[in-house]
Amino acid sequence: MATTHEREITKPVRLCEPDGRHLDPSAVGWSRTPLHDCNLSGVWGRTKKWDYWAVLTGDFVFSVTYADVDYIGLATIWWADLASGETGGREVVVPLARGISLPDRPGTRALVHRDRDCSIEISDDDRGTRLFATWTEADGRHGAADILVELPEGHESLNVVIPWSRRRFQYTSKHQARPAHGTFAVGDLRRIIGSRVHSDGQDADGHDSDSDPGRRAWGVLDVGRGRWPYSTRWNWGGGAGSSTRGHTVGLQFGGLWTRGTGFTENGVIVDGRLTKIGTELDWDYDWDDPLAPWRVRDRDGSLEVTLSPVHDRHSRVELAVMGTEVHQVFGTWSGHFRTEQGEEHEVRDIPGFAEESRSRW
Repeated sequence: MATTHEREITKPVRLCEPDGRHLDPSAVGWSRTPLHDCNLSGVWGRTKKWDYWAVLTGDFVFSVTYADVDYIGLATIWWADLASGETGGREVVVPLARGISLPDRPGTRALVHRDRDCSIEISDDDRGTRLFATWTEADGRHGAADILVELPEGHESLNVVIPWSRRRFQYTSKHQARPAHGTFAVGDLRRIIGSRVHSDGQDADGHDSDSDPGRRAWGVLDVGRGRWPYSTRWNWGGGAGSSTRGHTVGLQFGGLWTRGTGFTENGVIVDGRLTKIGTELDWDYDWDDPLAPWRVRDRDGSLEVTLSPVHDRHSRVELAVMGTEVHQVFGTWSGHFRTEQGEEHEVRDIPGFAEESRSRW
């Protein structure tokens, strides 16, 4: 896998020029840690801001979305038991995003929403990010989750600006393979999410984490700050787990929305170190048959992985001038890839997801 041609940013930078409306040319590029100050202002209707968190285990998914897309705000909790197919959660739609507020520097201020049906608080400290939520299910059951997504020292993420033009651009910060642990409950259902893992490879209960990968849980973060065209499509996929050689691996892939810009959101993480992939990857899947395999590959043969889905989170919403339809599938990835150092890695059945989104917004 060749070193990417894309410009690497190594110092803090503003996303926009001082007017907050136009892309600052110095912001175009990618970084291994979040370095962008997303100083967006004005241009109502085109500005989109969100933090999406997901926690993946071998048989369970929990996610929280906190978003301001100008027309509306969203505070969403969703979960799925992949073995039984049971799903639940709560979504609150806030007209004109009143009370939904995201900072210019992601992670520098708690994201909070509270109402009678749903409370969310996402806050960062020196350990990582705490996801705390309570909600009422449609059937009246009470739900609660308290999960810490750790940020190990030196763990890298994929941060990139996608420049369609000076007026249309997107900063995204994608985090994969961050260890997670905590609790989840709905009614009488109780789950322990992940486990703390010490440097000796054992969890807090003394179990060997590598021999029992089902005990592990992984945090995923998608930060979005930018100005989008009205009609868009995108692919996104990711996952985490142990390679066949025992390394901690994170997968991060995107597509469709980045074509023609000269930049991608593609990369792989091994033991916290990112290999940035500068080429567009080939995606092969069937929108009309989302539970069929999803394949992602680099044409040079350095990466080829396949997601075998077991659950499709399909949503379709029409709200006057807005509309969106998404197939987000969850399952396991298997395949191989090569890092920029030339190291070959194989993964077998590590938890992950893939999606296509089609939006008018």
